[in-house]
Amino acid sequence: MAHVVTTATTEKKKPESLWGNQGFRRLFAASTLSDMGSEITFVALPLVAVIVLEASPAEVGALWMLRFVAFLTVGLPAGALLDRTRKRWVMVSADLGRAAALGSVPVAWWFDVLTIEQLFVVALLTGVGNVFFDVASRSYLPSLVGRDNLLSANSRLSSVEATSSLAGPSVAGYIVQFFAAPIAILIDAVSFAWSALCLSGIRHREPEPQRREHPKLMKEIGEGIRFVWHHPLLRPIVVAGALTNLFLTFAIVAAPLLLVRELGLGGGAVGVFFTFGGLGVLLGVSTATKVCKVLGSGQSLWILGIIGIPFGFLVPMMDVGVWQWIASAAWTVIIFRVGHNNVVLVSFRQRVTPDHLLSRMNATMRFVMNGMEAIAAALAGVLITFLGVREVMWIAAVGLAVAWLPVVFSPLRSMTTFDSAYPGAPEPERAEP
Repeated sequence: MAHVVTTATTEKKKPESLWGNQGFRRLFAASTLSDMGSEITFVALPLVAVIVLEASPAEVGALWMLRFVAFLTVGLPAGALLDRTRKRWVMVSADLGRAAALGSVPVAWWFDVLTIEQLFVVALLTGVGNVFFDVASRSYLPSLVGRDNLLSANSRLSSVEATSSLAGPSVAGYIVQFFAAPIAILIDAVSFAWSALCLSGIRHREPEPQRREHPKLMKEIGEGIRFVWHHPLLRPIVVAGALTNLFLTFAIVAAPLLLVRELGLGGGAVGVFFTFGGLGVLLGVSTATKVCKVLGSGQSLWILGIIGIPFGFLVPMMDVGVWQWIASAAWTVIIFRVGHNNVVLVSFRQRVTPDHLLSRMNATMRFVMNGMEAIAAALAGVLITFLGVREVMWIAAVGLAVAWLPVVFSPLRSMTTFDSAYPGAPEPERAEP
């Protein structure tokens, strides 16, 4: 496959050498604890507001919004800024910043000076840290492990994230029950400090980014957006991802309402349903490498898309009794496909993007994906109000049944490996004489 990359990141490494990579081992260790800490805070921060500060529903809603608004406000500028610098020190700085922000919560609670305004600031600052860390880490990985190891590396890192999302909320619940919600926040602060320590010890040094005279932020942001939109692989990836997030969010918003209000099953049923989904993510990301070897990297995307269609239509048929378990099992299959696609598509994105555009590409992707989730959440509430919960679940099922079609009508459908040639591939960069 012809694509534009610098020689610094095209060094071939055998997949079995991944655990022998000192930098990846430290990145994996950093991700393991910090991902678990983040999932704990995902549950604990709103509980601090509700239990400790007796916040109103509007204040809790604002707290949730501030955690994600950073992706829509600073996401694109972050990508342009990160393409100007080395990524590892940004990741370390983001970890330390998030550790300090979160650590202020248990300190203020201990001295009885904690306020909802402080939680707002903490949510906003950790959101900004999440933006810079997420974009930097995805842009740093190709340099750290080599592009030939991206699928395996992304699969292992995503497995950690999926395991954390599966276990983190339960752990947070027990910590809050037996200790206090601010103690759970303290654990996350420590996890970020641990992550910074692990990352600071990586011996690998990424190449110095290309320097530009008189760089202009808006121009660089535009270059990243145009690169994604005009690329024959990245455009279908971003469109399919946006559609998937749109309809997946519809289902995620509607499912608890269907289970609790229409079926009267209680909060435990909601937990079971989403636990099935967490299991699906874990299976999808952990088996992505093997599935790609059997089906082919690009082919696996549309093959799993076709397989998942009938399962998607079982979820809106959820009812009391056996249909609760059938729908939950079907949800596992759907989320398995989502987890698999995340690993494969992120690897394709990193593989075909030149070094000097990696951060802007990742920032553009996150802007679209997270922006679509925010829009979908608001739209789902409106549709549920006017159409009904089960009707929105059917809309989600139909949408997820066709969300993968942009991949079918792209060069991805026939790419057996990440190195397969495809129409419209950029010409390789020629060395200057």
